[in-house]
Amino acid sequence: MRVPYEYATLRAVPRVDRGEFVNVGVVLYCQRRDYLDAAVLVTPDKLRALDPTVDVEGISDALAALQAGCRVKARTSAREGGGLGAVFRWLTAPRSTVVQPGPVHSGLTEDPAAELDRLLERLVR
Repeated sequence: MRVPYEYATLRAVPRVDRGEFVNVGVVLYCQRRDYLDAAVLVTPDKLRALDPTVDVEGISDALAALQAGCRVKARTSAREGGGLGAVFRWLTAPRSTVVQPGPVHSGLTEDPAAELDRLLERLVR
């Protein structure tokens, strides 16, 4: 059975003032499967094409922290305004930092983990 999910690309913006970015990951949330995870792929050469002085390690660290945020178990339920949905909304909130989320999109899938891999391949690799 296919279930709805939401996802956003994760963008590395080496120079926020220029607004140029490289897709470096995807975060995916599926409420019905109680699933939230992020997959990342940092390609240093792509980042250096935008800014030769980019802090690749800093971007990788920020993405690792975002992935760790997906694994934090929310202390409240979705009904109480919390849960994984609240974590997803926090992770995908607009921000002006070196790692930024893109717009949230939706789709249908039978397997959220496989869909995350498919999106990483299609949108990042």
